[in-house]
Amino acid sequence: MTVPTPPIVLTFAASDPTGGAGVQADLLTLASLGCHPLSVITAITVQDTTGVEGVLPIDADWVSDQARALLEDMPVAAFKLGMLGSVEAIAAIAEILSDYPNVPVVLDPVLASGRGDQFAGEDMIEAMIGLLLPQTTLLTPNSLEARRLAQEANGDDDEGDATPDLAECARRLVSTGCEYVLVTGTHEGTPQVVNTLYGSHGVVRADRWERLPGSYHGSGCTLASAIAAHLASGVDIADAVMGAQEYTWRTLAAGFRPGMGQYIPDRLFWSRDDDEEDAENMESGDEA
Repeated sequence: MTVPTPPIVLTFAASDPTGGAGVQADLLTLASLGCHPLSVITAITVQDTTGVEGVLPIDADWVSDQARALLEDMPVAAFKLGMLGSVEAIAAIAEILSDYPNVPVVLDPVLASGRGDQFAGEDMIEAMIGLLLPQTTLLTPNSLEARRLAQEANGDDDEGDATPDLAECARRLVSTGCEYVLVTGTHEGTPQVVNTLYGSHGVVRADRWERLPGSYHGSGCTLASAIAAHLASGVDIADAVMGAQEYTWRTLAAGFRPGMGQYIPDRLFWSRDDDEEDAENMESGDEA
């Protein structure tokens, strides 16, 4: 009997030793949603739940070699891109993606940590816009990242105008070549978190979620990986975005604080729900 292979997703991301974000978050999320995750390490970090102390980018040839070895061996149903480490690595990844034009690409543009530690300078942002966005199926910036990317995509040509609204930011980013942009509203001062999916014709869907207390480490990684998992499973873009948001919100609602810094999403919340249900059933059986 041949056991079917689950959908395979390849993530390019930095290693986060806390398990909260980065490649570890991607692997947990993808596995939780029924995919088999493959990983290419783009950087090694020194960090804890309070912030990032150091980043060591991996040589671009090593990034390329990791990916090529995997792609020559296994069929990949989706790519997920997170923190990429260097301009050279971005160029190498862009070349790889160009060989797989029919595989969806979810790009989470990790520009800074939750504490504000900067991961990407102007040169890396320019490389993302020029090399990766034209090959991206879905870009998932938070509102701060959307404004910064849109400014760079516009060539800093606002001539003193007011900061563009998020719809205009999304329009500019779609004009770079990516198919869709999901702007998340965690950093906005709204009573609810509003996440809006834009395409070439404007808003595709807008979803509102209860704003949870606390600060979370790896929420963006979780959302982008969850979308990649849904796309790899054959779900269309609007439903993939909705399903991934629901999953991510539940991981945050079940989040825990293992250290002195941010909360970490519980990507395996459903397994603990099952444990609690089993315990309740056992107690009911004992009472009977």
